Amino acid sequence: MRFALSEEQAELASTIRSLLEKRADSTGVRAASTSPTGHDEVLWSTLCEQIGVAALNIPEEYDGAGATFFETAVVLEELGRSLAPSPLLATVVAAEALLAGGTEDAKQRLLPRIAAGEIATIVLDGPVLDADRAAIVLAVIGDDLVEVTGATATWTESMDQSVRLGRLDLATAQTAVVGDGAAARTRAELVGAAAVSALAVGLSDRALQMTTDYTKERVQFGRPIGSFQAIKHRLAEVFARTELARSASWAASYALAEGEDPAEAAFLTHAAASYALETAQLAASECIQLHGGIAITWEHDAHLVFKRAHSLSHLFGAPHRHRESVAL
Repeated sequence: MRFALSEEQAELASTIRSLLEKRADSTGVRAASTSPTGHDEVLWSTLCEQIGVAALNIPEEYDGAGATFFETAVVLEELGRSLAPSPLLATVVAAEALLAGGTEDAKQRLLPRIAAGEIATIVLDGPVLDADRAAIVLAVIGDDLVEVTGATATWTESMDQSVRLGRLDLATAQTAVVGDGAAARTRAELVGAAAVSALAVGLSDRALQMTTDYTKERVQFGRPIGSFQAIKHRLAEVFARTELARSASWAASYALAEGEDPAEAAFLTHAAASYALETAQLAASECIQLHGGIAITWEHDAHLVFKRAHSLSHLFGAPHRHRESVAL
């Protein structure tokens, strides 16, 4: 287990961040979130075609990049920092479920499409990520992993517009068994939890940077408010929590990527999700409080940070649910 990125992983993070700074600023994020597709299609195409983000965790035998889920988590952390709406979360969870439980025929047929940038999703319980824009839909029904075609998708409005949710009516859909549902569900739930942990770490970093920059500029009693000891303590707490969350997130993603000890990977993933999600909520709260009145305006990005911090907790389990899993 390493607690630092390799040179290639650091370069990947830098490349993603540079692209997102150009394509996913505040105006871009807001426009993409409210667009008919719910994301910036040009940005998604660039991420897939020029960087290959959808192919990172897919083996070369299925036309993937042959990297691991850890590299995907590096990308997710940068996406979390930018707040950019993206189909990567749903797509990687579906791909990992297929890799874990799919038949060889299904892998040969579907994984190359996912690696090329087609949006995929998987139906587990509750609202479905990117339900109304996924070209490849998988579902766990009973003990089976099935491929779904012809399902009626309905967009579901949510507090965080940058996370696209929907419902799929499977009553009139056609389904074909493509693998083991139990293995697919287990992998999807763990990868989903690790993925939202990475997003939460990036979000915490974004909130901390926004707040730190503001406290250097905002003057009260003739001094920048960031010079006051009470403010320093609060920012130091967020910084320490964010760094710990990053270490926990990397440990979980690394364990899932290596796949050597399933029990340890599950423990690390639940621990990371619990810690990272609560850290994001703390960072968002401090962001709002320390920005003062401007943070409660629509024009400021603080509400985007707040919404994302809380929406992440509803995707693959709230922090207290992950703690319960660790305690069992």
